[in-house]
Amino acid sequence: MAIFLREADVEKLVTMKMALEAVEQAFRLQGEARTDNAPRRRSRLGTGFLHVMSASLPSLGLAGLKSYTTIGGKAKFRVLLYGTQEEGELLAIIEADRLGQMRTGAASGVATKFMSRPDSSRVGIFGTGWQASAQVLAMCAVRPVKTVMAYGRDLERREKFCKEMTDILGIGVYPAATPEEAVKDMDIVITATTSREPVFKGEWLAKGAHVNAIGSNYLSKQEIDVETVRQAACVVVDCAEQARLESGDLARASEADAFYWDDIRELGLVVTGEFPGREDAAEITLFESQGIALEDVALAGKIYQAAIKAKIGEPLPL
Repeated sequence: MAIFLREADVEKLVTMKMALEAVEQAFRLQGEARTDNAPRRRSRLGTGFLHVMSASLPSLGLAGLKSYTTIGGKAKFRVLLYGTQEEGELLAIIEADRLGQMRTGAASGVATKFMSRPDSSRVGIFGTGWQASAQVLAMCAVRPVKTVMAYGRDLERREKFCKEMTDILGIGVYPAATPEEAVKDMDIVITATTSREPVFKGEWLAKGAHVNAIGSNYLSKQEIDVETVRQAACVVVDCAEQARLESGDLARASEADAFYWDDIRELGLVVTGEFPGREDAAEITLFESQGIALEDVALAGKIYQAAIKAKIGEPLPL
């Protein structure tokens, strides 16, 4: 019998360690050509959109889809998780706001593990909203982070975020006074915003920096400038097909002849070692994260297994 997991259930079950394990395993299978991922499709509603994306991991016995609406600036996420054995039964319906936050952080964490310098200890982040905390948690899980500088347009929210993350992580998380302060001398730079204009200048990046850009999932959005992409010795995406459809960062760079679509590599190939995420300590590397269903399904599978073990979830007589 299928179960229904609410946000409160997911909150009890999910951890960053779980998310990192699930997402790394999914990308390893992607690199081995043992997954199938269908990019997000958007259907117009009267005042918003319906978004649907799906993926399968047959070797794990999992398949599923995430669907959500965005209306009036609000989003409601659901993951439908299926088993791939016998009749392909529905295993769970999962409220997926927290799930999506954690899988997005974990995707950046996996990219950082394979693309940043192992000694990376200084992190700069743009954005202090819902996604930002999971991004910082993931960085601290894969690298010896000692300092985080956070920049957001709202000073009060910026300071609140820094205090909360300092308490959670036990390291120094400080509000950056200017965008430049969140980039200069940073080993890792993260953009977790909804910006339509670049939030920093690529010329500010230090040698050897790794960039995780997670917010440009519409062609009309652009978090990083053309110079950042131009400087990147390695440009990696979670799904090449979805990046072509959605990445405003890469589209602008391509239009400026600073980037060629044929040069991108998927994260799965980096995880399996077929493509190097970094060849030199001085290189600037870039991970463009669109957020793909493969990540959602992989983490949903882990959450479902934990729910069954803990006997959490409402039965769905389907």
